[in-house]
Amino acid sequence: MFRPLHLALVSLLIAAPLAAQESCRLCYNDPGTAPGERPLNIEIWTDLSFAKLALTGRGGGSAEVHATGSGKRTSGELVDLGGMAITGRGRITGVPLREVRVDLPDRVEMTTPDGGHALLTGFTTDLPGRPTLNANGELEFTFGARLVVDSGRGGNFRGRIPISVDYN
Repeated sequence: MFRPLHLALVSLLIAAPLAAQESCRLCYNDPGTAPGERPLNIEIWTDLSFAKLALTGRGGGSAEVHATGSGKRTSGELVDLGGMAITGRGRITGVPLREVRVDLPDRVEMTTPDGGHALLTGFTTDLPGRPTLNANGELEFTFGARLVVDSGRGGNFRGRIPISVDYN
């Protein structure tokens, strides 16, 4: 009689972790995902930086940092004063081997504390045509853009780049 009772307790203890796993999978439920599916997450590790630039006149100009990290190019009355331009860098996590869509804005307004304005346009990434998370559910990428200063007013421009990601 002792032996069957002992086996019954063991089978209950084994069944308990399975029930806990089943309910844990449900905690991934998100309005945009199927039951048990990991929601997408995006993390930006490195901000996009154009380093040091200067306006030489009132006509404005532009600077471009490409996603491949090939330095920066300037045009117009905006000149490069040195410093290392840095591409933005991010990581997406989610369901392994799922294809994702990454949307970058068409334009982002940049401002300075004293009222200067500039515009980020022409965003680029190093993502392939059909970005897919790897077997660990991760995808790293870099991004760049073109900074357009047309007000003839310089400064320390700041802005937020809204990047969205979704399963295809």
